[in-house]
Formats: sequence, structure tokens, C-alpha cells
Amino acid sequence: MNRRTFLRRTALAGTVGLGLAGWGPSHALAEPPPETRKLKLRESPVTCTAPEYVAKELLHSEGFTEVQYIKWDPALGTAAQVASGEVDLSVSFVPTNILHIDAGDPLVILAGSHIGCVELVASSGVKSTRELKGKTVARGGVDGSVFISMFVAHVGLDPHKDINWVTTSSRVETVRLFTEGKIDAFFTGPPFSQELREKKIGHVLVNTTTDKPWSQYFCCLVTSNKEFVRKHPVATKRALRAIVKAADVCALEPNRVARVIADKGLSGYEYALQMLREIPYGKWRQYDPEDTVRFFALRMHDVGIIKSSPQTIIAQGTDWRFLNELKRELKG
Repeated sequence: MNRRTFLRRTALAGTVGLGLAGWGPSHALAEPPPETRKLKLRESPVTCTAPEYVAKELLHSEGFTEVQYIKWDPALGTAAQVASGEVDLSVSFVPTNILHIDAGDPLVILAGSHIGCVELVASSGVKSTRELKGKTVARGGVDGSVFISMFVAHVGLDPHKDINWVTTSSRVETVRLFTEGKIDAFFTGPPFSQELREKKIGHVLVNTTTDKPWSQYFCCLVTSNKEFVRKHPVATKRALRAIVKAADVCALEPNRVARVIADKGLSGYEYALQMLREIPYGKWRQYDPEDTVRFFALRMHDVGIIKSSPQTIIAQGTDWRFLNELKRELKG
């Protein structure tokens, strides 16, 4: 343990709850209060968005007296809920964010959250991603179909011609079809990926946490609504500060964060702890979210999923002002 980590953990140990009340350097007192005291986040069954739950105490210290968690709507998806204003700030998949920006929705990307978290799982008869040619693959919603399309295109397959796509209505149906041999691969993420491993269902073809080039970029980004950012710039910065600090806590205190996730009923404690130990949190300073947007937008453009160029997506759908300020303030 280096000196920096020791000092952070010492600071954490002496505080209440998750140790968030006195965590890290505080710049809130030197800033104006947030323009709104209410903040709407999103609650999802996908547990890799743990910083959103950990941030609750930090958000109170930033001046938000009411932090509300809006239930995830699978029919819409997180990015749509943020773009509509139903949710003010959230952690969500990069490709889905890009899809909405390409469509002209008022979504704005503010920072990176964590590296990797999703996987492509296949049956024993499929040994590599290239072997998915001619096979049947579950779309797994918009997120799944976009990720899988990029995975197969990366190894030279045409996702429009070489894959037999099947639409499933739920994770339960997907796993059932897979175990019955009716589909050959599907897309998944935590805590379901940990559950599949324990039950020895399938094997992993692509793991965005460990496999290059995917592991070199953020998997999820922090997003907001353009109107919320325009009306509430101070609140936006304060909320983002709480989220990135919470990401650091996820990296430093996985046992405590796993308990928060378990207590919310989002996952079992062991699954949550395994996820937190596997996914690189606390990298929001080191990795460049603009590089991430460019990387994914280029691949989505190449396979015809979006029409806009990567530079257009960056120009229309990103705002790094708050992140750049926080990097200077919260030097790690």
C-alpha cells in the first residue's frame, strides 16, 4: 500500500456510514450553492453503476437535500430517461449514449465512470468470436445488439449478414433458450455475469474488462440532459464531483460498497464484491472519455449503426468543462 492509498483509507476509516462524509478534499464551501436542491438519479438492476448508489451521502454534502432514484425503464433505457429529463444524471453505456446523440437527442456526456463490465457469452461449440458466423445470437436489447455488432465486426464479420439475430424479451428467456441450445451466444453484464460463471453456463468470448481493445476505454460514462446542465451548472459540477468521488470509493472500499448494493437488493453480497474487485473503478482521471467516444463512434459508424462522424458526436454531445475542473481540484 503506497502512502497516498494509506492516507485515503485512514480518512475513510474515521467517518460514519460508508466513510463518505469526510472523504477527500472538499471544495464545496468555496462554491455557490446548487441551483436546485433536488437530484434525480437512476436505479438499475445492472450493478456496475455502483457509484450512483455510493454517491448519495456525498450528494447530501454537496447541498442536495433530496436525492431521488428513478426506476430503470427497460422499454426506454437509461440514456432515453436522461435525454427526456426524467433522470438528471446517470451512468450508462457508451454506445447507447452515442446512438441518442446521433439521433439529435439532448444528451450530454460529462465524464468517464469505469472500464469494462460487459461480456459476450457463447456455448461450448463456439470457440472464438469469428466462429459466430452463421450462428444464432440474442440481441439482448439495444445495448447488446450494438456491442455484439462491434465485437463481430472487429474480427471481420458483417453483423448484418453473418449473424442470425433473435430478439428475446427478458434475461430469463435468453438463458433458457441458451441452455436449450436454441441460441449460440448472448450479451450480459453484472451481476448476471457472476451468476452465470457460478452456475457454469457458457463461456466468455469477449470480456470488455480484460480484452483489448475494449479494456482500453471506458465502458460507461456519466451523462446528463443538456437543459439540466444549462440551467444548473453549479449543481452539475457538484453532482459530478460526488459521482467521481464515489467511483474512487468503489475502488478503495469494495467490501463496504458491496454491502450497499446487497442492502438495496440489487445483488447478492458475494456477486457484488466479485464485480467490484474485477472492474477498474477510480480511473476517471487517467483515461480520456473523449478517446472513448471517438473509439466507439468510429466502430458504430463503420458498421452503419450511426450516420454522424465521431467528431460530430463529440462536438454535439460532450461537455468536459466540469471534468477538467475536477481533475485540477481532486488530484489523485
